[in-house]
Amino acid sequence: MTMIQCISPIDGSVYAERPAMSLEAATEAVARTRKAQKAWARRPLEERVQLVLKGVARLNEMADEVVPELAHMMGRPVRYGGEYKGFNERSNYVASIAADSLKPLVIEESASFERRIEREPHGVVFVIAPWNYPYMTAINTIAPALMAGNTVVIKHATQTLLVGERMVRAFVEAGVPDDVFINLFLDHQTTSALIAAGNFNFINFTGSVEGGRSIERAAAGTFAGLGLELGGKDPGYVMEDADLDAAVDTLMDGATYNSGQCCCGIERIYVHESLYDAFIEKSVAWVSNYKLGNPLDKETTLGPMANKRFAKVVREQIADAVSKGAKALVDPKLFPQDDGGAYLMPQVLVNVDHSMAFMKDETFGPAVGVMKVKNDDEALGLMNDSPYGLTASLWTQDPERAARIGRDIETGTVFMNRADYLDPALCWTGVKETGKGGSLSVLGFQNLTRPKSYHLKKVTK
Repeated sequence: MTMIQCISPIDGSVYAERPAMSLEAATEAVARTRKAQKAWARRPLEERVQLVLKGVARLNEMADEVVPELAHMMGRPVRYGGEYKGFNERSNYVASIAADSLKPLVIEESASFERRIEREPHGVVFVIAPWNYPYMTAINTIAPALMAGNTVVIKHATQTLLVGERMVRAFVEAGVPDDVFINLFLDHQTTSALIAAGNFNFINFTGSVEGGRSIERAAAGTFAGLGLELGGKDPGYVMEDADLDAAVDTLMDGATYNSGQCCCGIERIYVHESLYDAFIEKSVAWVSNYKLGNPLDKETTLGPMANKRFAKVVREQIADAVSKGAKALVDPKLFPQDDGGAYLMPQVLVNVDHSMAFMKDETFGPAVGVMKVKNDDEALGLMNDSPYGLTASLWTQDPERAARIGRDIETGTVFMNRADYLDPALCWTGVKETGKGGSLSVLGFQNLTRPKSYHLKKVTK
């Protein structure tokens, strides 16, 4: 029997392990979920919404277990209290718009005809969730999918092995029926085989570009819908009229919070030449204030990366950039806790350019490169010089200028004077190798349902 193991970044020990399910057992579990879907969809919408919210509330009651569990599994410091703020905000928002988002589009309702388009659940939705924000990323799909009448199967990342199990436990304890929301422990081969066999009607995957390609290959010919959020290299652009202190505070936080392991984290920054020197000085000071250490210590503000192999990628990118002329400005002496393994100090690099992997490839760690630019055109060209496109953060006092530049940025979301935030009222989506589809907002509900047309003729003469 193959065991799936979560290796804790705190000390490299096995924190949790579960046996990988066989294809036969997983297929039977999904079949039970499909069988339960029709009855779940027949329940009144408001009842489904309230059961989901009760599941969310039950998970909130588990905070004393959930928060240290996250620290053990992926290294986020306990002082930040888990992911409850965003988790609750997203759940509550989709609950508030569910009725309007799913209501029929009535074309005609007369004595002669009823013509309308209704939103119907896909059936069984498969959520393959990532480790970096294991609760928030998962709830983006789970909450609206269940509210819309789908049943949901979750398979969580090995690094956050227990999250799916805990979410299902919370929802079932809150009253969501058995088999409506289930967790499976699967290896990659079984996951692909389940998808290829047509077990799912919609698949949401958050992870690497190569992972997304493997999901697409597995789903080929099944005609299942796909939502893919993959890689990112999100830029910030600080214009000459920016609020400098606000830009430094937000962009450095966006680059380093959660050890830089954020889908929409800031990975590269372009600063107008008039503010460049001041921006660099303030940014290095800001980042140097982190306290790197054990995430179970409430004084720790920067925990280890989720796995030492992730930290290795960041170190290799930094070393490559430095070998090509980049300069690392944060003093290593301030971070003696950097052990060459999962514990990685934050870093700000200058003298960088787009010939370096550090400025082109996804870093996904607490390090950011900053380049000087002369004008909007130069910044725009650099922002678009990327295979990815999730968010872009623009810093200016002029919303018209931000909107004008934003229209030409190849990205899913344009922020002005903000970064690293997911607004549940807006569609969370990406372009290029960041993926396709969209979650949350009214469009998220549309993606998790299919249209069904009714043309009812009431008279025959």
